[in-house]
Amino acid sequence: MAEHSAQGSPAALPPVVALSAADIRTALTQGMADFARAPAYGLAFGAVFAAIGMVIVLSLTRWHVPWMIYPFAIGFPLVGPFAAIGLYEVSRRLQADLPVGWSDLVRAIWRQRRREPSWMAFVMLFIFWIWMYQVRLLIALMLGRMSFATFDRFVSIVLTTPQGWLFLAVGHVIGGVLALVLYSLTVVSIPLLMDRDYDVLTGMLTSLRVVVASPLVMLGWGVVVTLCVIVACVPFFLGLLVVLPVLGHTTWHIYRKAVPGPSQT
Repeated sequence: MAEHSAQGSPAALPPVVALSAADIRTALTQGMADFARAPAYGLAFGAVFAAIGMVIVLSLTRWHVPWMIYPFAIGFPLVGPFAAIGLYEVSRRLQADLPVGWSDLVRAIWRQRRREPSWMAFVMLFIFWIWMYQVRLLIALMLGRMSFATFDRFVSIVLTTPQGWLFLAVGHVIGGVLALVLYSLTVVSIPLLMDRDYDVLTGMLTSLRVVVASPLVMLGWGVVVTLCVIVACVPFFLGLLVVLPVLGHTTWHIYRKAVPGPSQT
């Protein structure tokens, strides 16, 4: 049921509850259980994004900009919440004891093209573009006079020279700010907008309120997600086969705990 008033105006912001570390652990357990109950879907979605990651890395290497691989891997988690829409639908159906099939998932994903999650995808991709652009800008400003035609040479420069240390420090500070902003606006907004009839602004505000209600717990979870995705990207993105579905399912359960309410079925 759409959560709008009888006059057609948007309903008030949905209530949010503070979460504890125990809630996150429970959600993670539930996420792993969802993956175990429907592994084919999780592996399929994970394989798609692992393949996308490998294609992008190969493209960067072919275009002779291999030093962009590291910032790409760091920024990859920024678009993760949108990438997991299919996984949210799997968890929603499992939680509601509904059948899960590929036709159900395709229809659910296809419906989002004209709904609010499509606007959230624009927000995520825009911030991801800002992240990649500022990396290129910092490289030009701080490392522009140095030659690094290979990824190994780039790593050597950023780890052994004062200019490289400054580049890492400034880049990670800027990236951390961008990641914090995007994480706060999206941590539960995508499943909320997919599950209920709210607008994108309400979704982002609700997500921000969830983070403010449990700042240490939610920021800690954000760090865990980022580290897990970065590690999963190391072996040719193959770790995403498991990490992405587990994190996606877990995010659904975190949303359901943080923003209690009836699910649309």
